[in-house]
Amino acid sequence: MHTGEVTLSHETYLTHLRAESARFLDVLRDADPALPVPSCPEWRSADLLWHLGEVQWFWGTVVAERLQSVEALEGPARPGTYAELLSFFAEQSDRLQTALSSTDPSERVYMWADDKTVRYIGRRQAHEALIHRLDAELTVDEVTPLDADLATDGVDEVLRVMFGGCPPWGTFTPSSTHVHVVASDTGTVVPVVLGRFTGTNPDSGTAYDEPEVSVTAADAAAQPQATVKGSAEDLDAWLWHRRDDARLTVEGDQGTFARLAEMLSQPIN
Repeated sequence: MHTGEVTLSHETYLTHLRAESARFLDVLRDADPALPVPSCPEWRSADLLWHLGEVQWFWGTVVAERLQSVEALEGPARPGTYAELLSFFAEQSDRLQTALSSTDPSERVYMWADDKTVRYIGRRQAHEALIHRLDAELTVDEVTPLDADLATDGVDEVLRVMFGGCPPWGTFTPSSTHVHVVASDTGTVVPVVLGRFTGTNPDSGTAYDEPEVSVTAADAAAQPQATVKGSAEDLDAWLWHRRDDARLTVEGDQGTFARLAEMLSQPIN
């Protein structure tokens, strides 16, 4: 078992991004545009296709144009037909891949997360494509396995960044309650500490005082009150609310796991 931040090489992320995007497109190519997406109930298959196409257009633009701000960025109009949506996605997927592969991964551009490097955009987009590929497969009932190494990295990213990120205007105060999230097939342990997030967003004026988790504030040497084990695939899909916890094993205090699960129940897409 090993702990610590899990990251793959920039080239590996781009390889996964290409493969997951291609699978996503193949799955939806002949799908009924009106098919409901069970993991995103507000969407139909055409909406899912548009969403990932628009996301890849956005980040392709950020990287290609080396944007430091997106306040003035105007998005494209949604194509009117399903065939046009398919073409739009294919074009934007190629454009994003080209932008990421031709740019120094250490270059800094706009990014909402703390890590503002092109490399992190590659990482984020590999996982975006992975999860939405799973959405597409769930839509047509043709689910295939998730790559174990990418899913392991996904467990780290979703806990460290998507849930556990702390903006500069906020404060995370850890408790003494720790949980270990263990990918049993790859031997990776992601330590998590439960705590509280407080702060006021200077842009919106919204004040926060709510339970939160953190990986960066966790003490990897601390004895966990609970340990959550499962394959990297099952953990990643569970954390992204694409699969329930039926295949996971919880050791230790069940109340601690219940608190963790509640904190992780907030929607993320």
